[in-house]
Amino acid sequence: MKQLQKLYPHILAICGFVLIALIYFYPVLQGKKISQSDIVQYTAMAKEQNDFRASENAEPYWTNSAFGGMPTYQLGAKYPNDFIGHIDDALRFLPRPADYLFLYFLGFYGLMLVLKIDPLKAFFGALAFGFSTYLIIILGVGHNAKAHAIAYMPLVVAGVIMVFQKRFFYGGMLTMFAVALEINANHFQMTYYLLIVLIALGIYYSYKFIKNKEFKPLLNVVGTFAVALIFAIGSNATGLLATKEYADFSTRGKSDLKLQPDGTKKVSTSTLDKEYINEYSYGIAESFNLIAPRLFGGGSAEELDENSAVYDYMLKYGASEGEAKQFTSYYARTYWGEQPSVAAPAYIGAIVFFLFVLAMFHDKRKLKYVFLVGAIVSLMLSWGKNFSIITDLFIDYMPMYDKFRAVSSIQVILELCIPILAVMGLHSFFTTNKEKQWNSLWKAAGTSLLLIIFLNISKLEHLPGLLYTFSLFLLVISSFGLIFYKFFYKKTIKNLSMILQIILVFSLISIFVFSVTIGNIDFVGAMDGDLRQMLSQSQDKSFGIGFIDAVRADRRTMYSADLLRTGFFIVLAVLVLWMYTKNKMAQSTAIILVGILMVSDLFFVDKKYVSSRDFVSAREVDVPFEATTSDMQILQDTTHYRVLEVEGNLSSARASYFHKSIGGYSAVKPRAMQELFDYQIAKNNKEVIDMLNVKYIIQTNDKGEEFPTLNPDANGNAWFVNELKMVENADAEMKALEKFDSKKEVIFDKSSDIFGPYKKMPFKNQSFVKDSTASIKLTSYKPNHLKYVSNNTNNGFAVFSEMYYKNGWIATIDGKEAPILKVNYALRGLNIPAGNHKIEFKFEPQVVKTGSTIALISFIGMMLLLVGGIYLDRKNKV
Repeated sequence: MKQLQKLYPHILAICGFVLIALIYFYPVLQGKKISQSDIVQYTAMAKEQNDFRASENAEPYWTNSAFGGMPTYQLGAKYPNDFIGHIDDALRFLPRPADYLFLYFLGFYGLMLVLKIDPLKAFFGALAFGFSTYLIIILGVGHNAKAHAIAYMPLVVAGVIMVFQKRFFYGGMLTMFAVALEINANHFQMTYYLLIVLIALGIYYSYKFIKNKEFKPLLNVVGTFAVALIFAIGSNATGLLATKEYADFSTRGKSDLKLQPDGTKKVSTSTLDKEYINEYSYGIAESFNLIAPRLFGGGSAEELDENSAVYDYMLKYGASEGEAKQFTSYYARTYWGEQPSVAAPAYIGAIVFFLFVLAMFHDKRKLKYVFLVGAIVSLMLSWGKNFSIITDLFIDYMPMYDKFRAVSSIQVILELCIPILAVMGLHSFFTTNKEKQWNSLWKAAGTSLLLIIFLNISKLEHLPGLLYTFSLFLLVISSFGLIFYKFFYKKTIKNLSMILQIILVFSLISIFVFSVTIGNIDFVGAMDGDLRQMLSQSQDKSFGIGFIDAVRADRRTMYSADLLRTGFFIVLAVLVLWMYTKNKMAQSTAIILVGILMVSDLFFVDKKYVSSRDFVSAREVDVPFEATTSDMQILQDTTHYRVLEVEGNLSSARASYFHKSIGGYSAVKPRAMQELFDYQIAKNNKEVIDMLNVKYIIQTNDKGEEFPTLNPDANGNAWFVNELKMVENADAEMKALEKFDSKKEVIFDKSSDIFGPYKKMPFKNQSFVKDSTASIKLTSYKPNHLKYVSNNTNNGFAVFSEMYYKNGWIATIDGKEAPILKVNYALRGLNIPAGNHKIEFKFEPQVVKTGSTIALISFIGMMLLLVGGIYLDRKNKV
């Protein structure tokens, strides 16, 4: 009975999480599904894979429907012995995306309990973390793997802290399973970022152990982590090994090309181009969005209404109400930050921020500095090119950092650390005497509200600069005043020290705010100039200028309104806590009120960007594309060919839903196809189009209507060539593709791989006799198993319009394995002897077989450790 009473608050909390997740995403109870843009693209990419799985009850591990052909390792492939995946499925029992929201709550709640936060505060802290705007937005756009990985971050941190607290068995078990689930989420960028917090924790606790000369416990910690990590990695061996293997084939691997498409030498040695990595760099001043959501205009798709300055401007210009509304909605874009686009601001909450500041003043645990460091480092790295001194350092010298793009997403670490500190601040506030509570409360309130005031001042034209200068003067005066007062002035003057401290804090905050914002708060967006020019061309010149001035006025209004909103919520929270210090409110009431305010603040901001209007019928999600007239025409052709959708420019997966496309949508697309596009297809090299067997090209006319064009010169599935030309390296191979006859010639880079029964096969330039009867035809097609028959009176060399991939593909000629050559930069080639032959390509990746065996052994080991450890623990307690 006592055990049940202990569990009762936690059971209530978990039930609350389930209920709140379902309430927020209530359309799932109506059978609807959320429309996620990235998942729509994924559905198209995975169509062939899913169809194969349904019909064959097996995994293909390869698809030809995207980028000309690629492994399905990053497209939701299902691996044998994925027991960690089954555990994850059990935890995510709610309909999507409520399952991820529930997981946010559950993971953070567990971390709070490990930090010895009582259930009520932990409950509201978990809600605040889960409703952090960025975490909701990624569910809206379909970054499910990212959300998945973020959800398990708190549990990993919790397990690590428990081990450092010398709770070796339970901490080790939690770490092992949490890390296994984190890896299984399959978003290595998020997992990599988590290392920032874990490294900070490791340094902090290791220093404590060494300082106290506790070397044996430190060794136990290291041993516990080693065992946990080995089994966590082992249980995910298949996915990890497959991802590692594929990474070199993808755009995340290093290219063999040393020259740019324009022929100039490549400067950067990073895996991804620095400009590409830093494309989504957070503006330094824009970071204040974390505490006031629409300081920089909200999201890129933010819409103004009839109460806006733009709408009034349109009415005054003579537009009807309907025209003004339509024009305002279509052209008035309020976002003016430095990123190309954002779905919504990364808002952590006004009260969460205030409680974080309270923790800095009030919480005495030095652990808070670990999370502070994590927050600061992630914030600075999110600035990317705007703070290149640290970003370039990480790109150039930090292992694997150059494999990840969208540096702004590293703020997820801040969005984990700040809520942790906020709950720590709230908890510590209620566990000290009233005098200390008031002392910390007024400092935190003053600091937070001063920041809001100075941000509001920053929008003015001349005052910020004057205040900046004045603040420097006050900083010097207050600093010297405090030094003189402490060391030289022996008399006690009531409240002098406090006054000097207030002046010091005042000057520091103002210097910080104005140094970041001066010159940056001008309400001018990157696209304003182009929009003004466009509107001025269609109307008189003054129209475009007036329109942009009206947009800037609305941005200014948003800026002030959201700062006022943040200040309002902070004042309410301060008022509640102040009433508690004056014994006018019970502790539980104060906690509940602060919690409700904290969650309500985030809830209503989230609803602006992800709400019930984003849900559609299940069929619209499951079948996201309807075949166009072009698709229907092309599908009448029952042979095997590829399609190029010009409008997609290799960045749309729509065509992959219906056809075998050379395009697609993936952050880890095959590098060879991307480079063929950049170096050849984008320059209208038709021979490359032909060798990829692109039989149909979907184009768009001036009216925006699609139409298919037949390419009668497509080479087909395979063909014999007359000549094999040798080149020295990848650059020479790519250069040779610019002028060659793909039907007669094949280019071979002698420095490239040969896979099959022979590791090396010396070649010279060769000519082949090919008569008119020589042929090679595809007789049976499955994405992972291709069958051909060939007929040639002479020895010949055949090129297959299939993408080369070093690992997994096995070629046989009449049942005997044959070496596969990488030819024409991206395709497969075979030497085929004279006569009639049966040729087969099978995709049988050894990495899956090896990985699944390791995963099985590791999971058995995990379960033995768990059961054995529980048995020994209970035995020792008896």
